[in-house]
Amino acid sequence: MGQVLKNSRLKDRVAIIAGSSSGMGRATALTFAQEGAKVVLAARRLQILNELTSEIATLVEDDQAVLPCQTDIQHPDQVDHLIQQTVDRFGRIDILVYATGTNIPDRRLEILSNQTWEMMVQTNLTGAFYCTKAVLPTMRQQAEGLIIYISSAAVPYPDTSGVAYQATKHGMVGLAHGTFKEEKENGIRTSMIFPGLTDTPLVLKRPVPTPPEVVAQALQPEDVADTCLFIATLPPRAYVPELILMPTGLA
Repeated sequence: MGQVLKNSRLKDRVAIIAGSSSGMGRATALTFAQEGAKVVLAARRLQILNELTSEIATLVEDDQAVLPCQTDIQHPDQVDHLIQQTVDRFGRIDILVYATGTNIPDRRLEILSNQTWEMMVQTNLTGAFYCTKAVLPTMRQQAEGLIIYISSAAVPYPDTSGVAYQATKHGMVGLAHGTFKEEKENGIRTSMIFPGLTDTPLVLKRPVPTPPEVVAQALQPEDVADTCLFIATLPPRAYVPELILMPTGLA
């Protein structure tokens, strides 16, 4: 038997979760599904997407409420295919959560290569642009839509996460706010979430391992998922430009 839906606050809403194979994206997909949303899982690793699809289908007792779509967001044709598959299956797109992001251990300027810089820009920023541009026509036609970008607390609180990481995460802010200014008359809202240290696989890419006692105080992916849910359940009249989410013990 599957788990009863929590509150069905997203009943019949259609949400694409870019980066749903792990971490914050995975947690958001599970949370949204339990709240009644029809979720589209987008990431590169198809086997993991299929496993998550089975988990969600069992959880909500509906194998038609979830759609896996193998997508490399660095390729605009694959992003366009993602949007088309979603519309073909569900007929609309209410929410896009951009939870895709990466970092590398060799992040200091003196060792950062041009190739790594380009990879970081493509993954953290250009992919967000491709997803935004691709989803807008459907949202315009509906005269409503919400795009949530998961950035990093390294934006309001600069740290040693590396210039490529910080530059791309800052760039997402401009993308989000610029999109809202251009599209708000079409009923489209954007929100930025800046999570502090969160216990996700990205922590493993730090040049020096984070002490276990520090990780123990970090946010959990579910905390970020609940923040996405809060924004997604607000009425269209409410707009959250930015939201900083920090772990209490590390603030």
